[in-house]
Amino acid sequence: MEKIIRVGIIGQGRSGRNIHAFALELPRLNTKYKIVAVSDRIPERMKETLENNPGCKAYENYKDMLKDPEIDLIVNATQSKDHVDVSIEALEAGYAVLCEKPMAAHLADVDRLEAAVKRTGKFFAMFQQSRFAPTFRKIREVMDSGVLGRIVMVKMAFNCFARRWDWQTLQYMDAGSLLNTGPHPLDQALQLMGNVDPDQILCVMDRANTFGDAEDHVKLIMTAKDRPTIDLEVSSCCMYSPYVYSVYGTQGCLLGDHKKLDWKFYRPVEAPAQKLIRTPLEGRVYCSENLSFYEEHWESSDEGMKFEFRTEMLYLDLYEALVNGKELEVQFDEVRRQIMVIEECHRQNPLSRDFEPENAERRPR
Repeated sequence: MEKIIRVGIIGQGRSGRNIHAFALELPRLNTKYKIVAVSDRIPERMKETLENNPGCKAYENYKDMLKDPEIDLIVNATQSKDHVDVSIEALEAGYAVLCEKPMAAHLADVDRLEAAVKRTGKFFAMFQQSRFAPTFRKIREVMDSGVLGRIVMVKMAFNCFARRWDWQTLQYMDAGSLLNTGPHPLDQALQLMGNVDPDQILCVMDRANTFGDAEDHVKLIMTAKDRPTIDLEVSSCCMYSPYVYSVYGTQGCLLGDHKKLDWKFYRPVEAPAQKLIRTPLEGRVYCSENLSFYEEHWESSDEGMKFEFRTEMLYLDLYEALVNGKELEVQFDEVRRQIMVIEECHRQNPLSRDFEPENAERRPR
């Protein structure tokens, strides 16, 4: 019989309910995981999960949940500012932990979390489900195949046009586009860069359509020796988004979005031999040659396009790690590199802090 991992979810907001609880109730996961407890300081938000999971316990105070001996895995779906402290509490209480993104806003907090993982010896994983996006995995496959030649630049644009006025617009909540949406494309970008620390980071942030004081427009450039330049946008000011991904190579180019990809390339063995000519070309002409170009196309399956697909894939990967000792797809040091970049971006763009908590208590009750 397959081992069942008993799950307690802290938070039943958009992530805790609509992403985690929803996915764990799906057929592919509900034979491996069982939701046995949920916690939320707003009792009404626990109702749907309680109805869908007979016997599931409800806790208005997450600290009471952390005394429940029937839980194997805590899913930390609290607000961003609480990710580090609540994860540490759960680790110290003896639980394995899956934490929502962002891991933290500062490297110092990442270090505190890492110390807690080492001190307790407990299992810790980050919820970076975009690593499992079919489009991203196909892009990496095409790049690794070599058909595009040496990759010169990767451009990514996770843009939209939107006005926002919830807590995800407030600096004191560790919010803003880079800490909210940003962990998804940034995780992919660092992988496509070759999983190395950038040598140079240049970032410009702006507040445009937000009602809070955190950024909602980000332009980020990263470079590293012998690695492709990364050009990343996360903006709420773009009404037209023809391409999410653009990959420039010495032999070809790839363009695409979350649904489909197209790439065009030539084969060097078929190209006419050329050599540098230092004198003016005869006939005052521009360099011209006939190259044979090849085009290929890929389209995601309908299943791969479903919102919950990446979540299911991450939880299957998590199950193999928890039960069978498989190495996690998303490693702690990879997410730490992501937070290093995010912290540097904020250092370069010190925005005025216009809002403060209504009271000094910032932890979830």
